[in-house]
Amino acid sequence: MSRLNSARAILFAGAAFTALAAAPAFAQEAPAADAQATPADDSGEIIVTARRREERLLDVPGAVTALSGAALEQSGAIDVTDISNTVPNVTFENSRGTNSTLTAFIRGVGQQDPVPGFEAGVGIYLDDVYLNRPQAAVLDIYDVERVEVLRGPQGTLYGRNTIGGALKYVTRELPDKPEFKIRGTYGSYNQADLVVSAATPIGDQFKIGATSARLSRGGFGENLYNGLENYNKDIWATRGTIEFASPDKRMKIRLSGDYTWDRSNPRNGHRLFRSMLTGTPVLPDVYDTQAGLNNPRQDVEGGGLAMNVSAQISDAVTLRSISAWRKDRSYAPIDFDSLPSVDVDVPAVYRNEQVSQEFQLLYSSERLNGILGFYYLDAEASTSFDVLLGTTGAIAGLPGLNAYTAGNVKTTTPSIYGDFTFDITPQFSISVGGRYTWDHRDAWVYKATKIGGTSAEFGGNAVTIATATDFRGKADFEKFTPRASISFKPSADHMLYASYAKGFKGGGFDPRGSGNIAPNTDGVPGIQYQDVYNFISFDPESVDSYEIGWKGSLFDRALNFAIDGFYAKYNNVQIPGSIGVDANNDGIYESFAGVTTNAARAEFKGIEAEVNARIARGYAGPGSAFTFNGSLGWIDGKYKEFYVNNVNVANQRNIQNTPEWTLSGTIGTYLEAGPGTLNVSTTVSYRSETHQFETPIPWLDQPGYALWDANLTYSFGDGRYEIGVHAKNITDQRYITSGYNYLSYNPTTQVYSSTLGREGIATAFYGNPRQVFGTFSLKF
Repeated sequence: MSRLNSARAILFAGAAFTALAAAPAFAQEAPAADAQATPADDSGEIIVTARRREERLLDVPGAVTALSGAALEQSGAIDVTDISNTVPNVTFENSRGTNSTLTAFIRGVGQQDPVPGFEAGVGIYLDDVYLNRPQAAVLDIYDVERVEVLRGPQGTLYGRNTIGGALKYVTRELPDKPEFKIRGTYGSYNQADLVVSAATPIGDQFKIGATSARLSRGGFGENLYNGLENYNKDIWATRGTIEFASPDKRMKIRLSGDYTWDRSNPRNGHRLFRSMLTGTPVLPDVYDTQAGLNNPRQDVEGGGLAMNVSAQISDAVTLRSISAWRKDRSYAPIDFDSLPSVDVDVPAVYRNEQVSQEFQLLYSSERLNGILGFYYLDAEASTSFDVLLGTTGAIAGLPGLNAYTAGNVKTTTPSIYGDFTFDITPQFSISVGGRYTWDHRDAWVYKATKIGGTSAEFGGNAVTIATATDFRGKADFEKFTPRASISFKPSADHMLYASYAKGFKGGGFDPRGSGNIAPNTDGVPGIQYQDVYNFISFDPESVDSYEIGWKGSLFDRALNFAIDGFYAKYNNVQIPGSIGVDANNDGIYESFAGVTTNAARAEFKGIEAEVNARIARGYAGPGSAFTFNGSLGWIDGKYKEFYVNNVNVANQRNIQNTPEWTLSGTIGTYLEAGPGTLNVSTTVSYRSETHQFETPIPWLDQPGYALWDANLTYSFGDGRYEIGVHAKNITDQRYITSGYNYLSYNPTTQVYSSTLGREGIATAFYGNPRQVFGTFSLKF
């Protein structure tokens, strides 16, 4: 029996155990409310389950931002990347060359390169299920109850241990009455979205529901070589849910499944320099490209099944089981040079599969609340790709040169965790928690030099002439990570807190690594060469995070705010990267290698503030008010150590994807107008200079910029009908979100040189241009 088959058996056995344990619940009489988050009511109060129980956001001693699905729809949010405009010290963006893979950073911690072998610094959750890989993780805003962003290390309350924070996407529970809903969008670049949802109860105990979405948009630009639209969107998605509740509501079972198919064209970058070999000039439109690679055709499929069982076995104890299976596959043609030249063209495929099982025992009483949990993940992630170096092979006497790479990383991780809060007095509370994690990695890395172009799995006939790496390795990592906090409530509407949390991310193997050629960058004095294992492996990293905060409400809850300050020591930082390899020092980079090291130590300190206010309530009727929502994030992130060939170059390195300042402000009004309610708002957000990599690259690093959005919605018929107009990036700002670089610059000679390929690679990907679109929704 395979490892994943064994894991599936554990999954279903776990679910069965929970259902059996719930059997006595049928005899109980008192119903138990299921912990859910609700959108902001008229008091501005938000209920969340960040600590695995229903409580006001005001009472959570930590940095949490909660956004309701209704608020996201009214703001015209398209997918989860939109929320980083208004959440402090957060970066969520599409990874380079894709619509579906998520790059996530919180407080300077994250993962940019989505290859297997790396744990994510930010945990992504879909209905309490941890997504082990970022492929197919750019979740579109439909059928969503809320999105929560938790900043700082997580791991004592649920799921997987994550070192930087968590993004939780929670879909709506099924309604108690039959419901049918249609939501449509049409706007700039032929954006045409349609989401259809239907749900109904069946008797007193069952509910079923399904949602299907068609999400499409023309390209922001054009591929001038092959005529394909660039930056287009072509997605089909669906979700289905079955819910069961016992007659006394003490046991609930939720079965859900989802599937996404992304058939968008490859998203190719914009060259920033005239090409070195063919002299192709820079294109005037940053969304246009001349990329020649379109094999394999871009194609992303992903989805999964989940079963969530909750049973209240007494008034104080609830048992939960969360069982899940997920799988995705992404074919991607990645054209690094964005030219017809076969110059670092990368046909690639990523495959991921995971099975997870989680048990939770929740305890609730008047003064003591907490959770004990067990989490198990069995995951397999693989990739294979060609690095086609045709222009290099032409001068090296190797026609159709191909630096082929394949890698497979299997992860098995059981862990136990617990977290309890004790109310010493009605004002003072203490919380303590901890987690013990065991990570096991089993990796295979293969690198070969081929000639004759594309490999057979991508439709070619390349022939292997040399094998550089055929490596198999295993590694185990384990760690105890504690958490503690103390909170003081001088009144019902104010809370002060202080907390400490330790985060941990296991080590692993870089599936792009070379077993015979790599620089020594681990900072160990006197060591110039390492064995094959150390060329490919890297060690765990950890963070010690300290936080103080104040949450409060004033003026009869018309003004709500949250302020926190944090300090974090980030140790043994994993630094992934890739380089061109000149094996014989002849000035020709005829190969490619991934290099991941624990070269660094960093420190972060920062401040975050969020405020929402309702001003002049009732100025135009009982349901009217002016509103203001604002956020501020400041982070000072610096490397204290960053070794390259035994030299500490920390003063020459920056924290990637982490602007020093993130600001946003939204002003609006809602008022009764005729038979309905009119909601008008406008948002300005600002991000200061952002570095794409640890090494500053002036042509790729994005200077500070601001975005301006505006929204108008009108709902009527007791909320059953809504129409809206939304404008995004009104000033049509051009801003870089990511890029590729294999270009170096010598300031002494003022000469640029290529470090991989002959055209010189410096390509950028840009955020969306100005978009205007209308929306409508009907609910019956």
